Amino acid sequence: MRALSLLSSSTEFTNDGTCRKTLWRRYEGDPWAAFDALPQTIRHRLTEHVYDAWSVNALILWRHYKKLYGATPRAERAMIRYLDYCERLEREAFTERHGSLPHLDAGATTLRYGPLPASE
Repeated sequence: MRALSLLSSSTEFTNDGTCRKTLWRRYEGDPWAAFDALPQTIRHRLTEHVYDAWSVNALILWRHYKKLYGATPRAERAMIRYLDYCERLEREAFTERHGSLPHLDAGATTLRYGPLPASE
């Protein structure tokens, strides 16, 4: 996890208008191959992430959780909790820089697809 939370020295903005590069380091790699290598529950959660969750970074993080817990549902839940934490950090960084977000002030929540359907 330490590798993914290192602060970048860049103050450059991404095309989505946020200051993500000041929060995270984006690792190089094939994003589609990385996405395909993740468990289905993690891929599902990444599609719901408020920002682009950078699948190469997510795969590095998944490998970390697999070392800690094995390739188990517990590891998947722990990683999803961490992705939620990262999402909160990004929202907080945005509001610190640009002010409040009206939809959050109104109590709106992030749209999620819900749990995965049961496998056949």
